[in-house]
Amino acid sequence: MACSAATLCVFILSAFINLSAANKDTCELYAAVGQSLTLPFVYDRLEHSHVLRWTHNDTIIFYRQKGRVSVGKPADISATGSLLPRNLQFSSAGAYQANVLHSNGTLAKTWSGRLCIVPKVSKPQLTYSCDFKSSAVILSCLVGNLQGLVFEWTLDEKTLPSETKQKLSISLAQLKGERSFTCSVANKVSKERSDIVRPTCKRPTPSPPTLLCFTSKTVVAAFAGGAGLILLLVTIIVVLCCCRRSSRKQMELRELRMLSLSKREPSSISPDYETMHPTEDSPPPSPKPSPRACYEKVAQPEAQTENRPPAQLSTAAEGQQPSPVPKPRTKSPKTANM
Repeated sequence: MACSAATLCVFILSAFINLSAANKDTCELYAAVGQSLTLPFVYDRLEHSHVLRWTHNDTIIFYRQKGRVSVGKPADISATGSLLPRNLQFSSAGAYQANVLHSNGTLAKTWSGRLCIVPKVSKPQLTYSCDFKSSAVILSCLVGNLQGLVFEWTLDEKTLPSETKQKLSISLAQLKGERSFTCSVANKVSKERSDIVRPTCKRPTPSPPTLLCFTSKTVVAAFAGGAGLILLLVTIIVVLCCCRRSSRKQMELRELRMLSLSKREPSSISPDYETMHPTEDSPPPSPKPSPRACYEKVAQPEAQTENRPPAQLSTAAEGQQPSPVPKPRTKSPKTANM
């Protein structure tokens, strides 16, 4: 009965200790994912007659009494009673507690601790940039997750104890010759180191003097604008020349058409049309003679020619002179028949 009461008191005490450890925010132990660990519990006088009990977050994960293991495996415990977890995962984090009891139920030794599982750090990448305004080179140690990391810098394989930040600034005067730099990052469970970097900073060549107190960009922009304006003016001149040439061709074609029309108009108008439709410049039409007058004009020269002697005819033909206009024949008055 007394043994059972003592055992109950031990369990209550261990539960209280476990609860106090669980309420802690800090971790006494750290491990990485996939890592194996030995929890630091040592009881040199551990015998098979003792009771050994391990819990994880109030769950029994190992129990041995009088040399008989009822929970867990014998390989999970060392000879001194330490717990040997393997292939740790994020679920392995939490509060652990060990209790050793004598055969009479009294507490021989107890231990508790909190384990945190953190990821391993990745290999950092070391970069640098030259700042000639401040005559310094800026080195940066780039890594993924910055939480809980500690930085360390080395110059020519010598650690710089005062430099523990992610960036390092070195004056250009210290870069004479080949100087090698490395950076290291570490957390509670792992540490990684970058490759060696040898910064080389050369001052840029001085820019050519500015033209007329203007910067090179302004001069280039002005030249570009002038070239664009000249191209625009040339384009306008070409367009105007083309338009003028086309208008001149149209005028020449129009003149040719008018000339051709003026040449066609006199021949195309018939005499009958002119007689019927006199123009303003044409003289008024003369009255047509009567048929009797035309007959008398024709008959009188013929009769005069017939009565003319042959000598006169030949003379007239030789001289090529026009014959005089014959006078009209007057009829003698008829005498009355006696």
